[in-house]
Amino acid sequence: MATTIDDVARAAGVSTSTVSYVLSGKRPISAPTRQRVERAIRDLGYRPHAGARALASSRTNVLALMAPLRVDVNVSVIMQFVTGVVTAARTFDHDVLLLTADEIAGMERVANGSMVDALVMMDIEADDPRVPVLAGLSQPAVLIGLPRDPEGLSCVDLDFEAAGHLAVRHLARLGHRQVALLGSPQAVLDRHTSYAERMIRGFTRGAAEAGLTGLVEPCESSMAGAVTAVDRVLAALPDVTALVVHNEVALPWVLATLRERGRHVPDDVSVVAVCPPDVAVGQALPLTNVDIPAHTIGKVAVEMAMARVERDEPAETRLIAPMLVERASTVAPVR
Repeated sequence: MATTIDDVARAAGVSTSTVSYVLSGKRPISAPTRQRVERAIRDLGYRPHAGARALASSRTNVLALMAPLRVDVNVSVIMQFVTGVVTAARTFDHDVLLLTADEIAGMERVANGSMVDALVMMDIEADDPRVPVLAGLSQPAVLIGLPRDPEGLSCVDLDFEAAGHLAVRHLARLGHRQVALLGSPQAVLDRHTSYAERMIRGFTRGAAEAGLTGLVEPCESSMAGAVTAVDRVLAALPDVTALVVHNEVALPWVLATLRERGRHVPDDVSVVAVCPPDVAVGQALPLTNVDIPAHTIGKVAVEMAMARVERDEPAETRLIAPMLVERASTVAPVR
């Protein structure tokens, strides 16, 4: 028969409420009494029921992570963010409830049902309809992304505007004068997804500041989409010598299409990829890349959520500075 809290109370010679207070920490208990209770818990092998712990502490030890798995997202990269969140949550003794749809009803259900202590939400749009709903919930929320108005919610993300600027600055330093950005699919841009728009702003600003001819071309996450995007760039800028690719799914097909069109990397076209490092080094030619530190961003999101839960700290926005790692895919253009 399973040990109960009453068994612990009898063994320690205290009331069940005292055992409950020792477990929850909601009231101070004298050191000798606490030691007796803790000894009884160890001796009896008592394991508090998760529901009872939640009722006693008003905590569930669960975080909700909304990571919409849309057809136009790279699931493998999304899962790197998920891994970062889950790993960090375990250090705070929290589990993660994963929501893979972007339905507001599901978000409200887990919050209003007191199923979670805090929420983390990905794939943020500039004017995201979920943000005001999150702002009205009793639980704190953290956004992996940067809406136009966070409405008092904490935000963390890579500084994508700085990432676009950094990629162009690197190419300008090498001497490239005509550059193009192969970016997110049109559906992502039509949703005004924050990271995609910020990448374009940074790329455009960087090209203008360096006096480069810059072109932005949406790219569908498919072989056909990559072929179309590359052909459009070559038609609009026949003398293009550098590409920035911010589309992990299309990246291998972009490289293959360049080869088929007689443009060799890096001799004819230099390529900078904005992607996690494993994607960059996993290509046939290791690519210079601006890192998307998915694990770090997920970890920071959890830390920000727990700071709100445990210490009621104010909301903050944290943008992680981009880092570029130079590899074999970028060289000075042939004159």
